[in-house]
Formats: sequence, structure tokens, C-alpha cells
Amino acid sequence: MSIPVSNVRPRFDEVITRIADYATGYKVGSLEAMDTARHCLMDTLGCGFEALEYPACTRLLGPIVPGTVVPNGAKVPGTGFQLDPVQAAFNIGAMIRWLDFNDTFLAAEWGHPSDNLGGILAAADWMSRSAGSPLLMRDVLEGMIKAHEIQGVLALENSFNRVGLDHVLLVKVASTAVVAHLIGCTYDQVVNAVSQAFVDGQSLRTYRHAPNAGSRKSWAAGDATSRAVRLALISRTGEMGYPSVLTAKTWGFYDVSFGGKEFTFQRPFGSYVMENVLFKVSFPAEFHAQTAAECAVQIHAMMQLLGRKPQEIKKITIRTHEACMRIIDKQGPLDNPADRDHCIQYMVAIPIIFGRLTAADYEDGIAADPRIDALRQRITCVEDKGFTQDYHDPGKRSIANALTVEFEDGQKLEEVVCEYPIGHSRRRTEGMPLLVEKFKVNLARRFPPAQRQAILNVCLGPVRLQAMPVSEFVDLFVI
Repeated sequence: MSIPVSNVRPRFDEVITRIADYATGYKVGSLEAMDTARHCLMDTLGCGFEALEYPACTRLLGPIVPGTVVPNGAKVPGTGFQLDPVQAAFNIGAMIRWLDFNDTFLAAEWGHPSDNLGGILAAADWMSRSAGSPLLMRDVLEGMIKAHEIQGVLALENSFNRVGLDHVLLVKVASTAVVAHLIGCTYDQVVNAVSQAFVDGQSLRTYRHAPNAGSRKSWAAGDATSRAVRLALISRTGEMGYPSVLTAKTWGFYDVSFGGKEFTFQRPFGSYVMENVLFKVSFPAEFHAQTAAECAVQIHAMMQLLGRKPQEIKKITIRTHEACMRIIDKQGPLDNPADRDHCIQYMVAIPIIFGRLTAADYEDGIAADPRIDALRQRITCVEDKGFTQDYHDPGKRSIANALTVEFEDGQKLEEVVCEYPIGHSRRRTEGMPLLVEKFKVNLARRFPPAQRQAILNVCLGPVRLQAMPVSEFVDLFVI
């Protein structure tokens, strides 16, 4: 005979309450985290403005029903759209992620914590336009720090990709917790909302990998952060949560989606992730290839001095880390930009040939150059166990790559090694000024000089920025 299942409702899973405790109760005290969040805000919005130059992105934006304008709705920076907060979150999130140029955090799982800004900014802007007392940009920056932390700390020890799940699941969880708190949910409602995010469950990585790599990876995070806003709004109405969503036997997340294993935690929630987040300063490329691209640009310069051409190369060996080989070591035809920016051979071939790597270099026109595929075929990856160890070391978190070039006539260039990309926390002094310059370039894509200067005056002034109502900040970016 079967044994009846107990219908005694358990307490909420400890992971759920830990996330809710942090989202509702943690006070950000780190000046480093706040300043990094300010730079992250600039860079993340700038990535969205560059994406607005690509019709493949802009055709997905706007209201679901064309022509709809929502009174007191959230505005989408860089556009004229004013939408409900759920759809605005999708718009902002899709813009941010489209070109794979926003921030990254790497661990057992990886991801892009600034993806959460779509939901955070849309919800905060909507609340500021519809509530009695507007939220301030300090609330947005603190929300960013918390979303980064929830997503990143969950990623430190728990590899979702190894069970076929995508990191946008963590965007949904982090955004749900932070947005629920921002829109005024009670503690119990925040707990309920986080449980709902895990109930949503499967976020397959199919669209990130051969042979199915495609453009969904550019809007999946927008979808996740907008779903988070929806779940927060549902929970604010008093909708119930699901206490053992993670641990329930047979039906819980651990048994259904995580191989029966429970999450483990390397550290408590604080501000570690924002302080150590990785910025893509120079290259819109999957982050495991950032240092390889830096090496390739140096090799291009060396070849120019020697008068050598890419056609003379016999072999390129990339000494790399295990995560790079598992994710972006790719041979065979590349069918679209999303396929190309997840192929390390492509991301090395372009700078060796042209001395650059830009978003436009993933488009069909550049990809048609026969020299690219010819060089890709001569590029081989090998794992360096030391690089892999340093990649996982909490005290280092390097993303090392080393390139060796051999020519047909037997000449070999000295190996070029880069352990930490310019966007790494170890290179903040060097990287932050360049990040601001990147923001200025992206502002120039959308706004006239006077509007650009007004934006910069606010963004480069930490005290003024934190004290500004969110709606006034977003209005600076309206077209």
C-alpha cells in the first residue's frame, strides 16, 4: 500500500527566507559597492543605447499592442515608449543584453547581474510616477547591489549549466526579491514572490549552444526580469507562496531540476558581487574570451611590426580554462551573430585580422570575409589546469588566456598571456575611466550634446545622482 503524503504545510525553505531577509533588511554600507554600482548603471544603460542601433533588437521593443501609452507608466531610456512596468522591464532588459556587452560574474555558474536593471529601473520609475513619495536613485543603486549579490552568491557554488539550466533563472529570482521590496511588498509577500520565481522552474540553455545558438540569448534576460516584475505584482495582491518549492520530494526544484542536490553557499549575502563584478570595457564578447581578445589585439600589433599577414599563420594555440572550453570552444559553421559571439575562435580571429572586435564584427557582412573561417580552422584550445584552478579561486577569480602563434615558415611568436581582463576588479583604476568613455560614446549614439551633458552632470556626481527621484533621472534619457 502507498503511504499518504503529509499535507502539513512546512515552513518556507531556508534559502527562500535567506533571500527575503537580505532583500528587505540589508543596509548597504560599502562605499566601494555604491561607486561600482554607479559605474555599472552608466555602463548598463550605455549598452542598451548601442543596441538600439540594431533593428533585430528594436523590432522587439515597445508596447505589446502598438500605439499603447500607459499614463504614469515606466519610460524606456533612449526611446519614446512609456509602458506598464512589466513590458518596460522586458524592453530595458532586452536592450541591455542584446550585444553581450554588459557586466559579468563568473563562478560555478556565470551570468550578467546587470540584467536585473531592467526590472529594477522599470519598477522604480513606475512607482515614482504613481506613488505619493517617489523612490530615489539611491534606492535603484542599492537594489542593483542586492540583485547582483543574490544572483552572484547563488552562482558561486551552484552550477546550473551542468544540469542544463540557464543563468537567467537567477535573474528572475534576484529581480523578483528586489523588485517586490521596491514596490512595497510586505516581508511575507517577498517570501511568496521568491517562491513563485522558483516555481517557474526550467530555463533551458538550448539557445546558447550548438547547434541551436540563436538570438533568444539576447532577450532571455529581459524576459526573466520582466517576469520577476509580474510575480512581484501578483504577490503584492496577497497571492500565496509555496513553502517547500525547493525541497519538496519529487515535485520540488531540487528533485525536478537540480539532480536532487541542495544549493550550497560559499559566503553570506553582502556586497561582494558588485565589488568584484567584471565589466566588458573593450569587447562585446562572451567573458571567457575577453582576455583572449586582449591577447589577439596585441598579436595583431606584433604582426604589423613584423609585416606578417594572417594568411601566413599555420597554427594558433589558446591555453585556457575549462569553462572556456566547455562554453565557447566551437568549430564548424556559425549561423548568426549570437553563434559568433559565443565562439572563441571567431573572437580571436577578428582582432588578429582587423585589430579590433566590435558588435558590428558579428554581423553577416564582416563574417562573410573568407579569411575569418580560414583562420578559425587553425585555432586550437587546450586546457591549462592552473588557469582553471585560478578561475575558481575566490582570491583570484582570473579569466586567463594565453595565445601562441606559429607561422608556415616555422617562426613562432612569443606567447602572449593575459590573466585578468581590463574589466576585472584588480584593474579598476585602469578600467573605470575607460568605462566612462564607453558611456560617453554610447550616449552620443542617441542624444544631442546638451542632453548628453545634462546626463553626464548627474551620473558623474555621486551625491546628486543618489538624491535624484527615479522619474527625473529616467526623464533625462527620453527621446
